[in-house]
Amino acid sequence: MDNVSKAVQYYENGYKCSQAVFAAFAEQFGVTEKQALQIGACFGGGMCKGEVCGACTGALMVLGMKYGQFELSDTESRAKSGAMAVKFLDEFEKRKGSYICRDILGCDLRTEEGKNFALSNGLFRTLCPEMVRTAAEILTGMLVGES
Repeated sequence: MDNVSKAVQYYENGYKCSQAVFAAFAEQFGVTEKQALQIGACFGGGMCKGEVCGACTGALMVLGMKYGQFELSDTESRAKSGAMAVKFLDEFEKRKGSYICRDILGCDLRTEEGKNFALSNGLFRTLCPEMVRTAAEILTGMLVGES
């Protein structure tokens, strides 16, 4: 199963968008499924506040695994990871209109009214799987294009 399908399956099985994207790619970077699901747990729903879409934060975690700086003297990887993050977010915004969760959902998850609106209108079932798919597709293209 390819990573895009895996990400969508994780989401459809009940994991958060951030967990779904990160877990689908994590093992190829030495992170176990369990670790990926735990690390990604607090980023869904735009960090539970409708901020940056969790599917995007999951993808950014993967980009960090591939390109992220881990030695202070490595300024090249610092610049590369930042550039890759911007490239990802720009492409996601181009395709979906925004990478901000509350803009995508059309409601504010910081409020009970917003959460209830999202739930009663099935937004997590209708919009979010497509955000997971799109994030995983963009990420796949970036990882393949930069191999």
